[in-house]
Amino acid sequence: MPESGQKATQGHITESAPVAPEAPAGSVTAARRTGLLVTLVLGGLTALPPLSMDMYLPALPEVTGALNAPAATVQLTLTACLAGMALGQLVVGPMSDRWGRRRPLLVGMIVYVLATAVCALAPSAELLIGFRLLQGLAGAAGIVIARAVVRDLYDGVEMARFFSTLMLISGVAPIIAPLIGGQILRITDWRGVFYVLTVIGVLLTLVVWRFLAETLPPERRHEGGVGQALRTMRGLLGDRVFAGYMLTGGLAFAALFAYISASPFVVQEIYGASPQTFSLLFGLNSIGLVAVGQVNGKLLVGRVSLDKALGWGLGTILVASLALLLMTSGAFGEVGLVPVAAGLFVLMSAMGLAMPNTNAQALMRTPHAAGSASALLGTTSFLVGAVASPLVGIAGEHTAVPMAVVQLTCAVLALACFLGLCRPWQTAEASRPVRAPGTPGPAA
Repeated sequence: MPESGQKATQGHITESAPVAPEAPAGSVTAARRTGLLVTLVLGGLTALPPLSMDMYLPALPEVTGALNAPAATVQLTLTACLAGMALGQLVVGPMSDRWGRRRPLLVGMIVYVLATAVCALAPSAELLIGFRLLQGLAGAAGIVIARAVVRDLYDGVEMARFFSTLMLISGVAPIIAPLIGGQILRITDWRGVFYVLTVIGVLLTLVVWRFLAETLPPERRHEGGVGQALRTMRGLLGDRVFAGYMLTGGLAFAALFAYISASPFVVQEIYGASPQTFSLLFGLNSIGLVAVGQVNGKLLVGRVSLDKALGWGLGTILVASLALLLMTSGAFGEVGLVPVAAGLFVLMSAMGLAMPNTNAQALMRTPHAAGSASALLGTTSFLVGAVASPLVGIAGEHTAVPMAVVQLTCAVLALACFLGLCRPWQTAEASRPVRAPGTPGPAA
């Protein structure tokens, strides 16, 4: 975006804090406050989907009893929400290019609030599954439009830095969400989790309505959003290396989501831990993922090729999932919660190497279509994760073997896609380090 256009767009952030091209000191301070406000609003939109998914996790065993439904059926409530988020991204993105950012976002937030409120009142598992799907479809508006707003407001290094901030927020949200959910279950039942999510949705909708003005002016909107997006995506899918990174990342995410959907039953039902203990373990695993991701971004990127770091991550996931299968199948005799929790921690932490680097490698191949590429990466991850979710409960809630089998299968397939389609030994970029966007020094 040209500098003048960028500054003019930033003037639309709020009506109370326009910034002129040559702003005095007071206006600069107002701009910083506005930037912080937008960061918080977009951070809330980015954090809402993981909150919707993970705050509900400690309540899964309770839902099976309350609705008289088997574990595999209740796990479909996670699958439905995830599938909704995947499909919603493909729909809402082109809508926001045609009608602007505010209208689709506010409509999505209102539908999210209504769907979440119905989830809190659902009398059956089938109705809960249906409205979790609607909740995911509506919640996808926040994911897609938050990225679009960042593109509207920032360019170059500033955009990369803002995206890094949003990624950090989305990494912290899964840490605190199960902790909040576990505490909610101490004072109420599983329906209380959805009541809290409804309140969060209402507050976030009001904040968006009040403080986030339109960032896409009418002259920059276009009519052919859906058709153009489909043509671009078809071209991206024809790129063997891009498709390889896309599938590798999606399968790695599926191994992660197998853990997310099965761990409440594994930790609480099989090993007898309380919802609060499960929440603490889940938070610890999420900290491991965020910490390794920071090590990847701060220490490895620029010193080690992205493909090499990605290979380390995939290899670690493979070893951890194999160890989990051996432990849960009784190959080492009867093991307690601590060894299984350690294996899950290693697997989760290795995602901090696998997932960011697959996204980075795929997006670096597509500078001409970064938005469509990002939508494909996100949608593929959500859809593959949605397929993996019900498989972990196929043998009931009293064995962890299906979880480990799904994780090992996904790890093997992810490594096969990486080696067979990406072929890092043939890629020139794999032989030299690539610096992450937003870090000092030249970027590849």
